[in-house]
Amino acid sequence: MSKDAYFGSEDLKNFGKITEFQEEMGGKFFDYYGEVFKEGALTEREKALIALAVAHTIQCPYCIDAYSTTCLEKGSDEEQMMEAVHVSAAIRAGSSLVYGTQMMKHVKKLSM
Repeated sequence: MSKDAYFGSEDLKNFGKITEFQEEMGGKFFDYYGEVFKEGALTEREKALIALAVAHTIQCPYCIDAYSTTCLEKGSDEEQMMEAVHVSAAIRAGSSLVYGTQMMKHVKKLSM
């Protein structure tokens, strides 16, 4: 059985190397990324909680690892982090459910 996997924890450590094949765009990304996560209207802690919720919504294992660590480093506790995950789950569920209105409209049209 192969030990190769699509998602390996060591990949996260290599994230900074994405500039290797395209230095200019990679550099611009990291500049932007750094600016986004600086303290502003939102605290770094709040931004980390948002990032953790988004990481769960997009189901990125690298982001989940990274922002779980960052949340703890920025002072969030487990309850706050899980609440952020529940916000993510509620939005994701709501997004699926709102498409139910499309189904309802279609069924009503076919039933006429």
